[in-house]
Amino acid sequence: MQSTNISILGSTGSIGCNTLKVAEHLGNINVVALGAGRNMDVLADQIVRFKPELVSCSDDECANQLLEKLHSKRIVDTPKILIGEDGLVEIATHEQVETVVSATVGAVGFVPTLRAIEAGKRIALANKETLVMAGELMTKAADGNGAEILPVDSEHNALHQCLRGEQLAEVKRLILTASGGPFLNKTKEDIENATREEALNHPTWDMGDKISIDSATLMNKGLEVIEAHWLFGFDGDEINVVVHPQSVVHSMVELVDGSVIAQLGVTDMQHAIQYAITYPKRAPNSLPPIDFAEISNLTFEKPDFERFPNLALAYKALEKGGTTPAVLNASNEIAVQAFLDQNIRLSEIAEINEKLVTEHHPTAVDSLEAVLDADAWARGEARSVISEMSVLASSIN
Repeated sequence: MQSTNISILGSTGSIGCNTLKVAEHLGNINVVALGAGRNMDVLADQIVRFKPELVSCSDDECANQLLEKLHSKRIVDTPKILIGEDGLVEIATHEQVETVVSATVGAVGFVPTLRAIEAGKRIALANKETLVMAGELMTKAADGNGAEILPVDSEHNALHQCLRGEQLAEVKRLILTASGGPFLNKTKEDIENATREEALNHPTWDMGDKISIDSATLMNKGLEVIEAHWLFGFDGDEINVVVHPQSVVHSMVELVDGSVIAQLGVTDMQHAIQYAITYPKRAPNSLPPIDFAEISNLTFEKPDFERFPNLALAYKALEKGGTTPAVLNASNEIAVQAFLDQNIRLSEIAEINEKLVTEHHPTAVDSLEAVLDADAWARGEARSVISEMSVLASSIN
């Protein structure tokens, strides 16, 4: 198989580290550039192992830490070190790079991914927030610049595989599967009073803090509904969610004749990452196959919109349109961090999101500025709401 030059936005996170495992296994992947945040220990090890030309980190302090770590490892020929969003943009648009793995968490990956699309790169997209914020802008840029967006999220990757060779006119609906998270069988009161540790304890996937909380509230699945709309062109009422705790069936497609095509696989993101990098070809992977004899029971059930209001809210944001999904995404990021900092309850994430989505007057997603303005407004409003909640809680106590 012909070699491929890649860069990774978010190289020290779960998807980034798994991408490097895939690169090692395939043996024909050249890692040209790595974009990280603040985890300089992991980035230093990645530099030693993969020898990228460029790397990026959050700020000058991180850059100095990285240089110290590389010198302690006796690395003399250090890569060029870039800083912040400008650094991520340079990594995403490097002239030698053919495929950009967009795996940063949250809105930080939005502008670099857009610039990569404008540069005509293939995007292996694990950052769903990018399409949630600006799906119309992103897809138009991809069409205009010959860029290809291939999903890395296991659910959308599964849908992409199910749709290979199918006529979209013959598709009745898309079915996204959800594990249900740690509170699938918990009461509404249990969810309201959930601790940080309980919310982070996902039963199936080992993920970062933010996406784990989104999974606990089913916001992750709501964002995936919006992402699926932009990736595949289906309306919200044609995209269903079904709870499947075993996480063996990653998603399904129902055709107009009633046939259903499902994609199954072990719960390991290396499958989806490898598919996105090697598409349209397939290559053997290093993971064990599914042992069907060990799968004793596959269950499916409807999601509970009352216990998990964030899922219903995502459908509402998609229907309202324009900049509303960007507002929902920004509000949710601020609220999730407030919960992780133990400043609000888990159930208050949805309350904050509901308030902002309801109050927002959407504008067209016709420019980068429109998206960034909506994002900034939502973050400011969400912080104000959280501050008011804190004052109220203090007065009650």
